[in-house]
Amino acid sequence: PLSPRFHVNLLLSEGQDSDAALHFNPRMDEAVVVLNSKASGKWGREERGAGLPFQCGQPFLITFSPSLQAVVGDAVYHHFRHRLPTANVRLLEVARDL
Repeated sequence: PLSPRFHVNLLLSEGQDSDAALHFNPRMDEAVVVLNSKASGKWGREERGAGLPFQCGQPFLITFSPSLQAVVGDAVYHHFRHRLPTANVRLLEVARDL
């Protein structure tokens, strides 16, 4: 079965304790997307996108601009108020069943 949640992280380094310029976390079970960042090992204040731009089991495309604008398909979904320099992003992490 597919997971009701997945996440995409834009990380500044390798390892579990890496800071994240962006944590993009669709939660199908709550019909919401939670966005956040992690600096010095601490999560910031969550932002929540408007609604859920995905359907479980359907293909999708997510892109992130350098200004951390999340685009799903052809539509801008959310502009994350970034807190860490995007120039320092080194890794993309995607986790859960998609």
